[in-house]
Amino acid sequence: MISTLLVANRGEIACRIFRTCRALGIATVAVYSDADADALHVREADTAVRLPGAAPADTYLRGDLVVRAARTAGADAVHPGYGFLSENAGFARAVQDAGLVWVGPPVKAIEMMASKTRAKELMAAAGVPLLAPVDPAQATAGDLPLLLKAAAGGGGRGMRVVRELGALPGEMAAAAAEAVSAFGDGEVFAEPYVERGRHVEVQIMADAHGTVWALGTRDCSLQRRHQKVIEEAPAPGLDDALRTRLHDAATAAARAVGYRGAGTVEFLLAADGRPYFLEMNTRLQVEHPVTEAVFGLDLVALQLSVAEGEPLPTTPPTPHGHAVEARLYAEDPARDWQPQTGALLTLDVPDEPGLRLDTGYTDGDTIGIHYDPMLAKVIAHAPSRAQAVRLLARALERTRIHGPVTNRELLVRSLRHPDFTGARPDTGFYDRHLDALTRTPGDNADRHLAALAAAAAHAARHPDAVGTSRFGGWRNLPSQPQIRRYRSEPDGAEHEIAYRTTRSGAIDTPGARVLTATPGHVTVETDDGVTHHFRLATHHDRVHVDGATGTHSFTALPRFTDPTERTEPGSLLAPMPGTVVRLADGLAPGTTVRAGQPLIWLEAMKMEHRILAPASGTLTALHAAPGLQVEVGALLAVVQDAQEEPTP
Repeated sequence: MISTLLVANRGEIACRIFRTCRALGIATVAVYSDADADALHVREADTAVRLPGAAPADTYLRGDLVVRAARTAGADAVHPGYGFLSENAGFARAVQDAGLVWVGPPVKAIEMMASKTRAKELMAAAGVPLLAPVDPAQATAGDLPLLLKAAAGGGGRGMRVVRELGALPGEMAAAAAEAVSAFGDGEVFAEPYVERGRHVEVQIMADAHGTVWALGTRDCSLQRRHQKVIEEAPAPGLDDALRTRLHDAATAAARAVGYRGAGTVEFLLAADGRPYFLEMNTRLQVEHPVTEAVFGLDLVALQLSVAEGEPLPTTPPTPHGHAVEARLYAEDPARDWQPQTGALLTLDVPDEPGLRLDTGYTDGDTIGIHYDPMLAKVIAHAPSRAQAVRLLARALERTRIHGPVTNRELLVRSLRHPDFTGARPDTGFYDRHLDALTRTPGDNADRHLAALAAAAAHAARHPDAVGTSRFGGWRNLPSQPQIRRYRSEPDGAEHEIAYRTTRSGAIDTPGARVLTATPGHVTVETDDGVTHHFRLATHHDRVHVDGATGTHSFTALPRFTDPTERTEPGSLLAPMPGTVVRLADGLAPGTTVRAGQPLIWLEAMKMEHRILAPASGTLTALHAAPGLQVEVGALLAVVQDAQEEPTP
């Protein structure tokens, strides 16, 4: 029996595992880097052990330090969570060699599935359908498009879509370089890229007594950069014959490697409905809550039970209803999915029947630069798919999030998009719809009302500024209107609010009037008789306004702009803190560049970001070099537009 469990991970998954441990009476141990010293998973654990350093390579990826921490803290078992060392056979072996219980699959199964190329060979032998690999050296135009993949990869790292034969060598080199950086293994292979395919997977659970469960299907097709954004169970639109085929293939895959514990077999479903094996993840998946909701199971509890040698029941429970999960990220989808950092001032998800929140953050926590920017997973479960989707979209819309920019608005719009509500998801969803999903609506009525609420709250905080001075000052003629200016975030649109305060203290503005106003709550009535309620929170010059349609964030602007706040035209600034990983070949001052050309690659929060030339012209300054760590706003380079006059 496991008495004390160390979770070799951080954030949301560590907190989720601790929750099950508390229910089972198991003591918990956390490990943490210096950057995570005040993290929620550290606060929730019974015991915590420091891993000196901040970078994953120095902390959470150091298996020797994690095993030592387990022994020092008196743990008798280790759960790897997902990511980091969760699919590292050497770490699993080290845990067992130290006399600890490994809450995961056998080392041999991890080794056999660690390489995607080796996994495909095993699956072919087991009769699982596959996409035929393509030799990059022999590829022709008829093989395009191709998908390049890191053999030891995951999470979208080391993946490239190639549509032009001439780009293949360069993309192979780029994929290999990213694979080496992320996984220490530069092996890359190619296979046909299936346009508008669906990512469908089967959750498996197996014990040491020969029982293998296939726990339904999940659809994870809505992805950005090959990383999942919205997942659901069961996968919609599959007939019974196809579901049975996927279940049988997943079970065959598990039996082929003598699997034990929780795992996932992933498939690509072509437009004609044919399934192809992608890979087997020998760990718990991020999206496991949708399966738990539909089957009424706790997969972590089952992992612990199997690790203790207990048998599974002969058959799994009967599934009920539908579940949908959305991953809430601190990122800006409209700006190439740039990750965001800073203080998370408020995270308040509605607590209602059918909703579940898995998170590693609470109010006041800081989102740092070292790790994945996922804030939380919000899961909705309901009797039907339509009900679950509607419940999740509305819950996200009502969620109060103050702090860095998030993808919340994108999630709400995605869930309400006709392709999704009509159960037509595919992996090209964001390629086709991202611009429309991130576009600022032409009708800014809701945002303008929110800006009015911000101005009214300001007036309530500063009554002397709106003509209600303690010295009186009554005027016989109406005064000039008060002016407040705000910039909405993250789109940068400016809103000017002109208003007057009446003798009764009410605030009037064209089209609406403020009925009540305090620093934290404002009620506005529009000319059509509709009343709107807003909650407000002010942090320095940033105002967060929560209304019925979501949160609007504004920066209060000064009456006059500071002329010194200017940026040299053509400056390339770091959009987030990170590390420069490479430069374009031959890049140096004097180089001629074209608009949109990738010049600098910046790695931040487990993702690579390209810094593009803002215009065609000449690179006049270069301040970036591989390995350089930069802060947000750091000057990386300057490009002089070819149309500009040369600087004397």
